[in-house]
Amino acid sequence: MYSSNFLSLWTLFNKEILRFFKVGVQTIIGPAISSLLFLAVFSLALGRSIETINGVPFANFIAPGLIMMTILQNAFANAAASIGQSKFQGNIVDILMAPLSDIDLTIGYIGGSMMRGIICGFVTFLGICIFVSLNIYSYTALIFYTFMGSIMMGSLGTMVGIWADKWDQQQGITNFIVLPMTFLSGTFYSISRLPEFWKFFSSFNPFFYNIDGFRYAFIGQSDSSLIIGGTSLIILNFILILLCYLMFRSGYKLKS
Repeated sequence: MYSSNFLSLWTLFNKEILRFFKVGVQTIIGPAISSLLFLAVFSLALGRSIETINGVPFANFIAPGLIMMTILQNAFANAAASIGQSKFQGNIVDILMAPLSDIDLTIGYIGGSMMRGIICGFVTFLGICIFVSLNIYSYTALIFYTFMGSIMMGSLGTMVGIWADKWDQQQGITNFIVLPMTFLSGTFYSISRLPEFWKFFSSFNPFFYNIDGFRYAFIGQSDSSLIIGGTSLIILNFILILLCYLMFRSGYKLKS
């Protein structure tokens, strides 16, 4: 039976938040500036040749994608780096010996990752609003896809942090899986313009459903069925959270 020590859970959650706030210039401001640079480069390079996408001004189309991209990447990085650093330095034992259940560990790490992703996304949103006028079409979609994206990547980051035995493995996952799937998810383009093969490929990319749904929250248009995308993300997140819990419960690469 699950028995939670709320104080211990809150301490772990608070530790995860303070950890990235302590180096906020690197973990919060840096990602926001990177997204603004993407916006500037693509707007200056393509803004004249591609004025609109699906009737939406080019800058307004890519801006939501950049915000969600920031959320996804930073939610992943938080748990992966936190758990990985604790493992490599040998102080993960301090967490494992604390009065925290396996569910507490799962909630604490994923929750901390969600907070970093959401905060980074919000700061990016504020920065983009200086240059692009963004209107929110659906607050429901905005909240739903923000949480779905941050939960998904927080869970993946937790799993990678537990699995990886060295930094190179973490960076390999980031460079060869997370970044490609992010850039191939319709952040800078509409998949309606892609060849049939790449449209089919995008339909299996959960990053696409997050970005497409999040973009819908701002422009009221989507390239896919929101029902299919939303349902797929709920099922996927449930599976990922369960896997995180099972990894903590088994002590996989943590207690051996």
